[in-house]
Amino acid sequence: MEELIVGTLEKLFEGTVWAEGPLWIPQSQTVRWSDIPNNRILEYSPATGATREYATGVEYTNGRTLHPDGSVVQCSHGRRRVERDHDGVVTPMVETFGGHRLNSPNDVVVAGDGTVWFTDPPYGILPGTVEGHEGEQEYGGCYVFRFDPESQEITPVVTDLVHPNGLAFSPDESLLYVSDTAGRSRGVPFRIAVHPVSDGACGEGGTFVELEDDAASDGFRVDVEGRVWTSAGMSVRVYAPDGTLLTAMDVPEKVSNLCFGGVDGHDLYITATTSLYRVRTSTRDTTMRVI
Repeated sequence: MEELIVGTLEKLFEGTVWAEGPLWIPQSQTVRWSDIPNNRILEYSPATGATREYATGVEYTNGRTLHPDGSVVQCSHGRRRVERDHDGVVTPMVETFGGHRLNSPNDVVVAGDGTVWFTDPPYGILPGTVEGHEGEQEYGGCYVFRFDPESQEITPVVTDLVHPNGLAFSPDESLLYVSDTAGRSRGVPFRIAVHPVSDGACGEGGTFVELEDDAASDGFRVDVEGRVWTSAGMSVRVYAPDGTLLTAMDVPEKVSNLCFGGVDGHDLYITATTSLYRVRTSTRDTTMRVI
């Protein structure tokens, strides 16, 4: 069996309250991620080993992904929208559905046809939140949406999850994986659901993997072989396309998310509570574009 994790876990930075939304930026050769409660975005440079504040007062950004034009598409809890960051200039992409504000977009991917798919759980608007502003669920649900920037049409594609969170496509985009992190207190186990995708729509979904009560799949990526690399409590786990657990790696803190990066794309960057970590792998991400 191929060895997937081939290096030793390194801590690169410590000092966040809840680290989230890591993304490798090819243009700058840096990793960008959010410190959500501190309302800032950080960037780490492997070349210098230094971390800097990329932006502050960012309205609680969370997940992000790279657009084919090199800009960054990101989720804003505070602004309740999906937005685009192009060289530091931030503009809205989508803010409403059916005349109602979104909840608090959480994670996002861009499909090969340029459409933007994102999850919309309530974490940024819940009572007592430190990841946004308290508010109401105006459209009455928590959906996964597909947004077409050309037509400006927003379409619900998954509506049967309680708190949809992380998401990613299979390498050929025939499957969409979505985690549900509501938990048994809200009547559902932590799990990753999988839905067939055809013509911009999702078919009936099923469970890809179910996780323990302390091991939510918050954020994840799919590698070039279709394996799912996911956060799972205080660990990173790798699942085969059939749902078989292939390997797991313990992390000293609760893991939120991860991304592939580095010069050749084989470094796995992990956001975990207060820190950013890195470990070497034998594979790379399907979505990482080397520009």
